[in-house]
Amino acid sequence: MDVVKRVHIVPLGYEFDRVLEPICDQRADLVYLLEHPTDDPDRVVPDYREDLVTDLESAAATVRRRECDLTDVYAVLGEVTTLADEHATDSVYVNVSGGGTIAAIGATMACMDVSTDATAYYVEPEGYAHDPTMAPISNGAADVYGLPTYPIESPTRDQIAIMGFLADPAAWDGYHEDRTTPPKKKDCIEFARDVGLSFMADRAPPESHPGGEDKGAFRVLDTHVLDPLETDGYVEIESVGRRRVITLTEQGENAYRAFRHKLEYAENYPGE
Repeated sequence: MDVVKRVHIVPLGYEFDRVLEPICDQRADLVYLLEHPTDDPDRVVPDYREDLVTDLESAAATVRRRECDLTDVYAVLGEVTTLADEHATDSVYVNVSGGGTIAAIGATMACMDVSTDATAYYVEPEGYAHDPTMAPISNGAADVYGLPTYPIESPTRDQIAIMGFLADPAAWDGYHEDRTTPPKKKDCIEFARDVGLSFMADRAPPESHPGGEDKGAFRVLDTHVLDPLETDGYVEIESVGRRRVITLTEQGENAYRAFRHKLEYAENYPGE
């Protein structure tokens, strides 16, 4: 029987006690530190960072450091949901008080995703410092609060797969040869058949229909994929002549980055 581990995920900025003390108190088994990329010229690593890592390694069984753009809410959202998914059978806790405002928003949103079984918590400090590069931005941990979450629905795997198809013109080969225009619904249906998306599982191949493509395939594409994505602002659908073409919006590109880990057929999916 697998042992359930206590896993903590911490976007790491200029904190020390607010990171360390909850991990010590709960005797975490595994800690993920999300640190801003080393190649960012604006990145400032505080002098006490390695001391914190040393203390964490003494307090937890394992500490893993991962780069994550803490100034990008979708990067944090994606990293936290990915890690939570990898530890679906463990108890996952996310410290939203250690990496700054943007990281806190992304981490909290990740815990709101109904498919992410993770608990967000906030650490109230005892006091604050002035220069976070010389000393941690706060000191002490007066209390730890569990945060209320309001469930949000992330895109389904089928929806994420279609978003990935729309995002990558290289994936259009064999489906949509003209890369100067967006793909059509027919292109999405053919792609969905080839990679085995669930909404196409019961649809007969086009050659079995006298008029070509099964009209029902267009209805299930709309119902299960495109209509929800359009409602959420992830895709735009417009008429170009007699065709209905589909474009992934900037918001859709961000959502795809955040949730692409949900795809289960990496070997077959273009770009994975």
